[in-house]
Amino acid sequence: MPDEYVASIFDIDLKGLKKRGIEGLIIDIDNTLVSWETKTADRRVLEWFAKLERMGFRACLLSNNTKDRVVKFTETIRIPAVYRAAKPRKSAFIRAMAAIGKNPSNVAVIGDQVFTDILGGKRLGLYAVLVIPLSGREFFTTRFVRRIEKMLLDRMVREGKLVRPAVSHRKNLTG
Repeated sequence: MPDEYVASIFDIDLKGLKKRGIEGLIIDIDNTLVSWETKTADRRVLEWFAKLERMGFRACLLSNNTKDRVVKFTETIRIPAVYRAAKPRKSAFIRAMAAIGKNPSNVAVIGDQVFTDILGGKRLGLYAVLVIPLSGREFFTTRFVRRIEKMLLDRMVREGKLVRPAVSHRKNLTG
């Protein structure tokens, strides 16, 4: 279960994370920062990373995608990245924490999938922030898993364990 559920990276309370002692962020790329078919970060995402740096966060990208995809994406951001992560395996998260010199007690994971990003982070005791996926276009297997994820999230909301974020401004998040 995620610790927070927000509409997008831009809705994350970064000051709140700092108050919790979070110093490092492990961040998914596809459908978290940009839609999965987008090759580079847009202006708003670049500004968000600049804000993270100003606030003193250390960040590492963690993606199940290929080396070419991840290296191309990080050209403008210039932060460490782990590709072909095989999330939710612990080893990828451990490599990401090592890349930023942090440990589970002061790291949060940010991603759009419960069964990869959130589960992987929680297996190591990380604070976990779930964002609503940026795009509905995904691989067939991901679409299948999303159905199960939706049932799980709906149940968490019904039971009062999670609050579903408002998404009325969704279309303007990446423009």
